Order: sequence, then C-alpha cells, then structure tokens
Amino acid sequence: MFCNQCEQSFRCVGCSDSPGVCGKDEDVQSLQEIILYGLKGMAAYAHHARRLGKTDESVNAFIEEALFSTMTNVNFDLGSLFDIAMELGRKNLRVMEMLDAGHVETFGKPSPTTVTEGTKAGPGILITGHDLPDLADLLKQCEGTNVKVYTHGEMLPAHMYPKLRNHPNLGGHYGGAWQEQKDEFAKFTGPVIATTNCIVIPKATYADRVFTTRVTAVPGGVRLKDNDFSPVIAKALKCAPLPEKIVRTSTIGFHRQVILDAAPVIVQAVKDGKISRFFVIGGCDGAEPGRNYFSDYAQATPKDSFILTLGCGKYRIRDFNYGEHLGLPRLMDMGQCNDAYGAIAVAVALAGAFKCGVNDLPLTLVISWFEQKAVAVLLTLLSLGVKNITIGPNPPAFVTPNVFKILQDKFALRLSGDAKADLAAVMKN
Repeated sequence: MFCNQCEQSFRCVGCSDSPGVCGKDEDVQSLQEIILYGLKGMAAYAHHARRLGKTDESVNAFIEEALFSTMTNVNFDLGSLFDIAMELGRKNLRVMEMLDAGHVETFGKPSPTTVTEGTKAGPGILITGHDLPDLADLLKQCEGTNVKVYTHGEMLPAHMYPKLRNHPNLGGHYGGAWQEQKDEFAKFTGPVIATTNCIVIPKATYADRVFTTRVTAVPGGVRLKDNDFSPVIAKALKCAPLPEKIVRTSTIGFHRQVILDAAPVIVQAVKDGKISRFFVIGGCDGAEPGRNYFSDYAQATPKDSFILTLGCGKYRIRDFNYGEHLGLPRLMDMGQCNDAYGAIAVAVALAGAFKCGVNDLPLTLVISWFEQKAVAVLLTLLSLGVKNITIGPNPPAFVTPNVFKILQDKFALRLSGDAKADLAAVMKN
C-alpha cells in the first residue's frame, strides 16, 4: 500500500489470515489496491461533478460493484481484476467529462488570462484545494467588503473562467504547490480555506486560521457548516492586513476549448513541419527527491514544440521562460488535475484530424505520480490504449513487479530515468 503523505510503501494489515489461507497473493492484492486508489480518485471527481449538478447512474453503479470486487474472498483472478481496472478508467473518463461540462456551464467559457501573483494591501482570504463552487460562494459572501480572495495551489485555474475572474473581490493568486503550504500559510496573515484534498496538518502557529468545508478537516482547524463563510470573513477583518507584495504575473487558461478552437492552425503547422512535438508534462507534485526530472525534461524540450501542463505538477515547470512559438506561449497551462479530460479530448481530436490513432501523434506524456486522482487518470489513459507514457519519479509502491510488467508489456509504460536521455530517445522516434 502507499502513504499519501510520505510516499512510502507499507504492508497491508487488513487481513488477519496469511496470504496462503485467504488466497490474496501479492499480485491480486496489487490490482485490488490499484482499483481502490482509482476509485478514490474517481469519487473525488464525481463529488465535484455532483456539486455542479452532473451525475451518471451507470458510474454510481460501477463504483458499488468495483468496491464489492475488492472485498475479502470475492475475486482472486488477475484477468478479471485487470478488466475492472480498465472499466474504471473508462468510467473515470465519463466522470471527468461531466466535471468539465459542469465547470464551463456554471462559470463560463474559459479563456487565457493574465493572473497577478502576490498580495495587495488589506485584508485577505486564501482558498486552496479544487472546489470552484466554494470559491464562487466565498466571493459572493465577500461582496460589499474590502476583503480580497486569493487562490492557492490547484485553485489557480479558477481565473480562466469569466464568472470568477471578473468578480471584484478576487485579488489574484498566492503561493505554489501543496507541499509548500506550511511555509506559505504561515506567511499569509489572513485565514485559509481548504476545500478538498491537498491540505496537510497545519502548524500550531496558524491552525486557528484554517477553515475547511464538508469532509475536509484538520486538527485545530474549523469546519464550516452549509458553506457559511461569515466566520472566515470576520476572521480576515480581525487578522493583520496583508502587505502590498506583487511577485509576478503569469498567463493561464489554455482550456481544451481554447486549444481546439485553434486546432486547424495547429494541424496545418504540424503538416508543414513547424511543430516538432507536443508534450503533456504535469500531474501531481510531491516533496521527495527526483522531481527535478520534470523541470529538467521541460526545459530541454525543442523550441519548436509545445508543452501542455495541468495539475499541481505545473509548479515544477512553470518558473522557466519557454518563450513563444507561432505566436503562442510554448507552455500552456490547461488547468487543474480536475481538467485532465481536456488533455485527453485534445489528443483524441488531433488524432481525428490526422486520421490516425493517439499513439501515432507527435505526442509524449510525462506524468508526475503521487496520489489517487493520478491513478484514476492513468487508468483512463490506459483504457484508451495510450502507450509509452512515462511516470515517476518512483514506481508506484502498491504495484508489484509482476503487475508492472503486465502494464509495461501491454502499454509500454515507462519509469522516468535521466531527463535528457529520455527526451532524446523520444525525439528519435
């Protein structure tokens, strides 16, 4: 099994019998754990979609059946468990599609925008996580006050939606990926709202300024009821005001619709030899050594290529100036990990335009691996038959060598190695 905080493996102690008695050999257990982690990730996406009014009964029924398959003494067959994992990937695609539609219908058609990063003088609230309806509710309740709301982490892509970015109380963005929050939250003098996963146990020095919504909770924090943010606003007005400190500006908002609107130009540029390759570099960030692989890889990509990024993995690569190509920024931020559907939709659309399979496109996927949503997205990619995906920096701790060999043989799944050598190998093909 796999610890979501320290990224270390640990032995499953959920079964009191020995593997020889209950029949759960390590490969069976490995596939069951893949299914369980994938279900957790898909449930998170489904929860977000439900909050936006999007549900699918076939997805709900599958979640029940897949969970049932992992119970003790139900399924000892590797083949059928693998089939369940692939079906999970297909169902997760449907969930991500619903979530994407819910965001666009609720908050407007996304478009590229310049975001101010840092703080403005006065009271402020920091909101982290992934839940855009929470951000919308908070902004609404801040109306009429001088309290500014700042996005953090995976909330950065909220700025690409017009109904959110045009709100007068949205102050900008503050901070980076989740693992930096203990330092960043301590320096942010106002209250912090955590809406979903990617919150870590706060330091005692700022725990009384941490508020959470629904199932999200941390020791010392305050769980809000019914999305009533009045205690947070009151706290912001009592806390020391933020200083005027603008760090930078950045351009985000290259949602799938933005890229697909430019598809005819992109396709022609590829045909004319003006674009060498597309790279999808993103996923989940983490604190352990080896994640410089993704920044090294991105910085070494050819100047006539484009990099699509999403998830908090973007924070590994966004601080480098990649320049422009064909009048477009070479690095295009497509959104949250919740927007992974967009990268898939773009790949499928380009394959259709070129009348080829996704694996025949000049496209390379380099995915930073960490938590349960990443499992769900990887299963979606594999269920679509996508091959030659590189994941890293470490092999998934819950995947046994035998199961990983199955994935390598069937999908040519790769582990990250030396960034420049891996990139050179890709460019030869």
